[in-house]
Amino acid sequence: MTTSDKPARSAWSGKWAFILAAAASAVGLGNMWRFPYLAAKYGGGTFLFTYLVLVFTFGVSLLLLETALGRKTGQSAIGAFKAFGKKYAFIGILTSAIPFIIVPYYCIIGGWVTKYTASYLTIGPEALADGGGFFTGFITSNTESYLWMLIFMAIVFIIVALGVKGGIEKANLFMMPALIVMAVAIAIYTITMPGALDGVAYYLTPDFSKFSPELVIGALGQMFYSLSLAMGIMITYGSYLSKKDSLTQSVTRIGGFDLGVSFLAGLMIVPAAFVAMGSGDAVASQAGPSLMFITLPSVFNDMGGAASIVGFLFFLLVLFAALTSAISLTETCVSIIADGAGWSRKRSLVTVMIVIVAAGVFINAGYNGLSFIEPLGPGSSMLDFFDFISNSVMMPIAALLTCVFVGWIIKPKVIVDEVKQSSPFRFEKAWTVMIKYVAPVLVTVILVAYVAQQFGLFSM
Repeated sequence: MTTSDKPARSAWSGKWAFILAAAASAVGLGNMWRFPYLAAKYGGGTFLFTYLVLVFTFGVSLLLLETALGRKTGQSAIGAFKAFGKKYAFIGILTSAIPFIIVPYYCIIGGWVTKYTASYLTIGPEALADGGGFFTGFITSNTESYLWMLIFMAIVFIIVALGVKGGIEKANLFMMPALIVMAVAIAIYTITMPGALDGVAYYLTPDFSKFSPELVIGALGQMFYSLSLAMGIMITYGSYLSKKDSLTQSVTRIGGFDLGVSFLAGLMIVPAAFVAMGSGDAVASQAGPSLMFITLPSVFNDMGGAASIVGFLFFLLVLFAALTSAISLTETCVSIIADGAGWSRKRSLVTVMIVIVAAGVFINAGYNGLSFIEPLGPGSSMLDFFDFISNSVMMPIAALLTCVFVGWIIKPKVIVDEVKQSSPFRFEKAWTVMIKYVAPVLVTVILVAYVAQQFGLFSM
């Protein structure tokens, strides 16, 4: 295929379209259910400060690397690495496999959120606040769980099908401001509840006695997963970016968006759960799906007449966060197929849809028809397994290989020169040290700690 035969590459309408899309990608379910839990567990303000430092050093450095790599090559992950030699394509292949693994199970959880959002309008808050019976019954259903997964997928596919400018940009232009407005409104309502100010104080006041290696590793992992690093998204989004747009300003703003939404999520959830549960330690005992789908519905139900409205707005907010991340992941998959096979966007999307739906049905069966499969030990599901493989194993390895590739093989100057095309690079030397020496160590720490945690050798 000649250059003239290749489909025209998508492009952002401007710098802010890219920033909003990348920030939307970074803002996902991890901000909503994992960040508040970690903040509650690790001394509130102490964790917040540690997270802030990591975002604007390690996090922004990797964001800049991936975005610049995509913009320089004009390719998604496989093509971006292959542009420097066919022998490096394996790094892109590993990175590109990650979104294909994540999207199906992410859409399953997105289906749960969609179901809860609708349920606050249809059956009311009381039915959802039954200590987990409703949630368990739903996810183990042979029909409903699949239906809501497919509804969530359909929304994602429609937006991606409308294109970068006509779909993704327009969706983010609506969902991101709406998400922030709802988060602020719920946070304000929450902190006016009787007793909530004690929870706010717990959340914001540093407790330095809780500072520990586990806190740093927890903040490091949360930041790494939250910023959409090492899964091909930022390389793909960078490849749609104009050479005129400042990369340094863009990635700093993306980090700021992610930090801001995470902070708001904690301000919504920690004081509300504090009121219901009475202590920070009790809040910290809840994490992940149980916090989102079991604990919080009970908290909302105790709000009396406001329960339906607050519950609906909260899950609508979470739905928007889930959608924006799922859209980014799906767009990355489409771009990978289009670049690799030289196919049209439409043909690539249809292929991605078939893969995601088939994989989603299979993984979801781990809660009903295939529940006897427990790949990570008793009580684990196939969703847990694919989450562990993609997040805790493949992503840190991909990030480590990327840092070694840029830091020691093609050399940082290649990326530095790309960054300088659109803006001065005042922190060039610090960035180079980060990519060559610091980031590889920190990514290795994430890999070792999270694998060790899975097998009970380390706790966070």
